[in-house]
Amino acid sequence: MSETTPRICVRDVMKTEFGLIEGSATIYEALLLMKKLRTSLLVVDKRHDDDEYGLLLVSDIARQVLALDRSPKRVNVYEVMAKPAVYVDPEMDIRYCSRLFARFDLMRALVVEEKKILGTISPNLLVLDGMFLGLELQK
Repeated sequence: MSETTPRICVRDVMKTEFGLIEGSATIYEALLLMKKLRTSLLVVDKRHDDDEYGLLLVSDIARQVLALDRSPKRVNVYEVMAKPAVYVDPEMDIRYCSRLFARFDLMRALVVEEKKILGTISPNLLVLDGMFLGLELQK
């Protein structure tokens, strides 16, 4: 890290609002919640302490429900979600987070600290908010 580049952490740019849904809910219920929250992703809650979080993205619904002409009222979230969800530490430098996203072709990740979800992070947030914040701090 150079002297002139300020350190920006995932915590500085993550999105703290997110929707939480049960894996047993239907895709129809997930769509209703997504529309209500105006979001394209939902966090799928753990079933118990030893379970892991999942992610449900609109793109997953498009590929696995809409494109296959499946009924959203007959498909459950657990059938479509990605699980386990990838998560990052809130103190991770955004440059390392960006490398992680590129290496594993990720579009979203959870931000987790001490087994508690703090928010979500995406390449858009890393670039549009993180890089901008870094430029502003250099002024």
